[in-house]
Amino acid sequence: MAITKQKQRRSKRLRPEHMVRRTKEEALETRNRILDAAERVFFDKGVSRTSLADIAHEAGVTRGAIYWHFANKGDLFTAMFDRSLMPLDELIAATLDTKEPDPLGRMRDIFIWCMRNIALDEQRRRVFDILFLKCEFVEEMGPVRERHQNNMREGIERIERGLRNAIDQGQLPADLDTRQATTLLHALFTGILHDALMFPEGVDLDRDAERLIDACFDSLRYSPALRSSYSVA
Repeated sequence: MAITKQKQRRSKRLRPEHMVRRTKEEALETRNRILDAAERVFFDKGVSRTSLADIAHEAGVTRGAIYWHFANKGDLFTAMFDRSLMPLDELIAATLDTKEPDPLGRMRDIFIWCMRNIALDEQRRRVFDILFLKCEFVEEMGPVRERHQNNMREGIERIERGLRNAIDQGQLPADLDTRQATTLLHALFTGILHDALMFPEGVDLDRDAERLIDACFDSLRYSPALRSSYSVA
């Protein structure tokens, strides 16, 4: 009787669904360990000077394990960055919603949240440091460059749609040139992030986020150069 119960317990432990679940969990753990290692090595050495062998050594896995999860270094880099993408879907959706009564306020929330999050979240700050300062878009990183360009294009389109919503709600001048305003706002925001990463003692993103973003938005409200009727003398 005891032997039969022991066999039943062993059989339960080895059920296929349990084995599949354990295998998936182990694979996910390995994948995350590789991403963590890539993040550390990219930060220390830069992307172009880092090899998959360096990452494998840091992660304590074989190169084959890396290729099981990622096609190449560019694919690994993209996965590392995607893992740190900011959870802003709700705020972005509100900005783009034509029924949102305060689209400019929601956009302001997004920019301020991004700045403060990069300032306070060490892991996310490290990833953006790699993207802004330690990534050379050489030939092997071509797909990453293209992906980054697509992300920028989508981000710029979202900003312009949000600005149009703000015009419709009377929050910005009706004759605002939304294309020029979007270009300026995107450049100011990414420039502030770049400067904060390059010269952290000179830019306090946590302390100054609201003031800096409000200054950017004030330029949209009051600058004659951002009006559709503006012309160079």
